[in-house]
Amino acid sequence: MVIRPAGVNEGIVFVRGDLPGNNRIKADVHNVRDTTLATTLGLNGVTVSTVEHLMSAFSGMGVDNAVVEVDAPEVPIMDGSARPFVNLLKDVGTRVQSKGKKLLVIKEKIAVSERGGTAMLLPSPEFRITYKIEFNHPAIGVQSYQMKFSDISYEEEICEARTFGFLRDVEYLQAKGLALGGSLRNAVVLDEHRIINKDGLRFPDEFVKHKILDAIGDLSLLGIPIIGHFVACKSGHRLNNLLLKELLMRKECWTLVSRFSKEGMLNELHSLRVPSFQILDSVPASSPVM
Repeated sequence: MVIRPAGVNEGIVFVRGDLPGNNRIKADVHNVRDTTLATTLGLNGVTVSTVEHLMSAFSGMGVDNAVVEVDAPEVPIMDGSARPFVNLLKDVGTRVQSKGKKLLVIKEKIAVSERGGTAMLLPSPEFRITYKIEFNHPAIGVQSYQMKFSDISYEEEICEARTFGFLRDVEYLQAKGLALGGSLRNAVVLDEHRIINKDGLRFPDEFVKHKILDAIGDLSLLGIPIIGHFVACKSGHRLNNLLLKELLMRKECWTLVSRFSKEGMLNELHSLRVPSFQILDSVPASSPVM
């Protein structure tokens, strides 16, 4: 995978370099083709899967425009978290472009539910996340976490949380020729009773933090940062995607804001608090990230 700079308002675009012809896919909620175990984007018969960790890193580090070149149908899993991507973005640097961000401000509650899970967006002066998971497993049980979003909180609290799965599911998938790269090096794996990784967890609540990592990546497919409170219980890729689709249909529940004052507050709504992104003070991003 290679990440290259992109122009203003180009967004995040994936390019399948291993395929000829029309091989570009915009990272957009309308291009989501599958949400089984991961988020898969597709356009014109071309797909790229497991985009959520990289998209989460882009969102967490405030990157709006980039071209991602891959030579396979899946983004590299790395260690199962977003930390390797965050480190690469910080190392290469980013630059401020010539046009200000647009923000989507939630005015009224928007919610979806399915199979015992719920996901909603509530009005808030800042982007906040409250997430709860519940698994009938002695190593997980019920976990919840709350955070105010910024690049600092994302890097310190969220980006190192690894994906997790159950040994029975890994064996089933690999028997079908799927998840062949899955191992204890890039996931937290559980059997019926315990975590089988020798090094254990990176944090006691790594499971719920990884769900937040995924959600940040999924929500970034809106293409516009959200100012609101994302509240989820037993949600996942599918429900996150359904929430964005419901959001787009409920135009009376949100407004777009695009102008900023010098203090970083919104001219239209001075009570809002917009996340700052410290890596934007770094050198121009003229080199690709390998």
